[in-house]
Amino acid sequence: MTLNSALQQLIDDHAAGHALAQAFYADPGVFSLDRETILDESWHLAGHVSRLPRPGDYFLFNLLGEEIIINRGSDDGLYAHYNVCRHRGSRVCLEREGRKSSFVCPYHAWTYNLDGSLRAARLMDAGFNPQEYGLQPCRLRVLNGLMFVSLAADSEEFDENAGHFRKYLDFHGIEDAKIAHRLELPTDANWKLVVENFIECYHCIPSHPEYCSVHSELKLLAAGAGIGSGPEDACRAYEAEHKAWLERVEALGHPCDEGDFGNGAGMVRMPIKPGYLTESQDGQPVASLMGRFEEYDGGVTVIAFNYMNYMLASNDHAALLRFTPVSELKTEVEATWLVDGKAEAGVDYDPERVSWVWDVTLKQDAVITENNQAGVLSAAYRPGPYSGQEMMNRKFIEWYLEKLAQRAD
Repeated sequence: MTLNSALQQLIDDHAAGHALAQAFYADPGVFSLDRETILDESWHLAGHVSRLPRPGDYFLFNLLGEEIIINRGSDDGLYAHYNVCRHRGSRVCLEREGRKSSFVCPYHAWTYNLDGSLRAARLMDAGFNPQEYGLQPCRLRVLNGLMFVSLAADSEEFDENAGHFRKYLDFHGIEDAKIAHRLELPTDANWKLVVENFIECYHCIPSHPEYCSVHSELKLLAAGAGIGSGPEDACRAYEAEHKAWLERVEALGHPCDEGDFGNGAGMVRMPIKPGYLTESQDGQPVASLMGRFEEYDGGVTVIAFNYMNYMLASNDHAALLRFTPVSELKTEVEATWLVDGKAEAGVDYDPERVSWVWDVTLKQDAVITENNQAGVLSAAYRPGPYSGQEMMNRKFIEWYLEKLAQRAD
């Protein structure tokens, strides 16, 4: 049986409304197809520009088994290149982040300028042309201060979706924000399990008491993973509550558009919990207001750039979440919390208070998802049916299988 026919059989055997078969969550061949079909062509959130404030600042971004150098150049521009020397392929940068005036390969000392061009190569033949041996570039786009990287995609889809998001990113002041805190959680689980966990709230009540404490029970049931993602009766009840809140928000002049743009991309605004001004432990402010907010509206803006990258923004802080596939059994989970660029730590905000809700929730999610992966690897695993509160999972799986079916054809 060829790989394509085996994959087609797996797709044909999938029971609608159920989780995927084991191979989709564990097989290296399926992960390779995930790359070819979806992941290489996707735009992956790499971070916020404030992580690179000065020329020479850099960090390494791990993506799909590749290591990308993202840095600020001497011209103040931003660059992304593969961390592979053009001589014999050695890693150029060995430390995960830092600041350099140039990139010097530790093997044979080939030296690269901050824009990736080759500055010097020792003892090469007279016909050697250094202009042909700069670091291999990787596609990098910046959207209101957010850096996105793709291994293969052109800019067409990026530019199309960027227009949808700019209104919210501008209102929240994301471009002028700064990093208050970062959390890295390397997770031993397939990227689809990480995504599926995040987009459903069926597990919230049993697994996330802290998260649930800052959201109303009705919201958790009806909109925990997007409005309309729960039981019909709860969704109808929440619809009235949400509509009344939107009317107050519109009166304040705050944006409240929503939309589903396909491929996992979309945005929505929702109230947090009655009496809560921001998504914090006690609902009270944790930083100075961001962007163009002049008063609190008690809401959170949820932006899904795609199925793997999100922004959850209150009026005074924002959390960037990325789920970056590394291999069939490993995903990098990272959260970056942003506050107003002029805010001063210890005066205007406390990083622990800013990050509390999602810090504790994501750490719990890492344990949940790794336990899920361990069970999926068992010979006893059989895909079970989704609940009525996992509507978005069904949508995600349908989208995923359709993408693979197109490749199999």
